[in-house]
Amino acid sequence: MSGRFVKLARDGGVVIIELINSKPLNIIGSSAISELTDAFRAVVKDGDVRVVVLRGTGEKAFIGGADINEMVTLDRSSAVAFIRRLADLCEAIRECPVPVIARLAGWCLGGGLEVAMSCDLRIAEAGAKFGMPEVAVGIPSVIHSALMPKLIGASHAAWLLLTGETIDADTAVSWGLVHEVTAPGELDVRIAELTRKLTGFGPQAVRQQKHLLNRWLDMTVYGAVEDSIEQFGLAFLTGEPQHHMRQFLSRKRDK
Repeated sequence: MSGRFVKLARDGGVVIIELINSKPLNIIGSSAISELTDAFRAVVKDGDVRVVVLRGTGEKAFIGGADINEMVTLDRSSAVAFIRRLADLCEAIRECPVPVIARLAGWCLGGGLEVAMSCDLRIAEAGAKFGMPEVAVGIPSVIHSALMPKLIGASHAAWLLLTGETIDADTAVSWGLVHEVTAPGELDVRIAELTRKLTGFGPQAVRQQKHLLNRWLDMTVYGAVEDSIEQFGLAFLTGEPQHHMRQFLSRKRDK
């Protein structure tokens, strides 16, 4: 499904969801948010999808933030409806059963950074910039900004959320906000390497691992340990451990 604001491409088990027609900095309003949410919910229904790559059009921005032209017209009730839509998009990404890679080129601001933090892997190009400028326009950073303290620590989160200042890609990777930074022109090469790696793993094992990662966020360590023991046993019902372990042992014998 493609639409006015979303373009879908597929290469085997890899789906690319691209934000389009959203101004030069890929600004998201209600319609774009809804289309992106629908795209991720459609992925859930396709058992053959192995990895999703989320990107913005061009190299100027991943997502440059929510549409201020729309937000300036909001009142209390419509503001709640607007931010609920954005929260639903972030949850649709987190609930997507396969890994979601954020392709981070250019600006990643506000709601765009909340979307990026909802993705499982965040790969940035050297020129990328990150920030949460909401306080500068009179609103707090909310919804999936709540992920930030666990991702980068309370001190770094306070800096971004209270000052509204931007940080560069090197700072973002040192803080743990992104996983890797690539040289200019190498972003797509690295993402292609990752998608090949992920699609080479057992699909059920990867889905289980993402499921566990999400569950662990809301569990005690003891609860997570006990839950993962049960999930480990369930993995052997798929046949994937036996298949991949035999391949591993065969390669080891051949050396």
